[in-house]
Amino acid sequence: MELKKNPKADLNRNRGLYFISGLVLVMALIYTALEWKTYDQVNKYDKTLNVEPPLDEEVPLIVLKTPPPPPPPVTPEIIEIAPDEEKIIETVIESTEPDREEPIIDIDEIINVEIDEDVPVSFIVVEDVPVFPGCKNASDKRACFEAMMQKHVKRNFRYPEIAREMGEQGRVSVMFVIQKDGSIGDIKMRGPAKSLEQEAGRIIGKLPKMTPGKQRGRPVKVPFSLPIHFVLQ
Repeated sequence: MELKKNPKADLNRNRGLYFISGLVLVMALIYTALEWKTYDQVNKYDKTLNVEPPLDEEVPLIVLKTPPPPPPPVTPEIIEIAPDEEKIIETVIESTEPDREEPIIDIDEIINVEIDEDVPVSFIVVEDVPVFPGCKNASDKRACFEAMMQKHVKRNFRYPEIAREMGEQGRVSVMFVIQKDGSIGDIKMRGPAKSLEQEAGRIIGKLPKMTPGKQRGRPVKVPFSLPIHFVLQ
């Protein structure tokens, strides 16, 4: 016997309709959920304003009492004039006009008195620089002087032991004056340490006597400055 399927029992017959109906229902629920609005409960407040009655108490008035102004100074009835006892010394202005009655001195009678001014002349501008021993026959005595000074420093240089132990080094500026007789004087030192200054003074003190510098043919004092460098090896 052949089995026949009932067309009413076919579940897939209305499958599309069921799907569309379910989709419409779901979309309607989603739309309702999104558009659903809720409002807060409105509270009823008392809108009456309670104002306290004004105070009847009076504020006391403070009055500041200021002292009265001082009375004006009393003008003296009689004005006394003090006697002027100070004597005024008049200034006498002497005339600057020459006296025509004074005899005119002849030029031969004027004696020129030369004033010996002990003014030092710088090593740079002095006419005849001091001559270091050994530079007498040099063509450029100024350059020879400076070269011999450097040789003298190198020959007599000795680093102080105390300065070496303390690690002291630097430049010592020495200034001295070559006197009119060629000797060395007025030695001044300035450096980073006392021991280095003393060593620089010892080196300059061993300078030999020189031929003094001359200005207009006359011996003059010539100051000279020299830097001495102390460097630890």
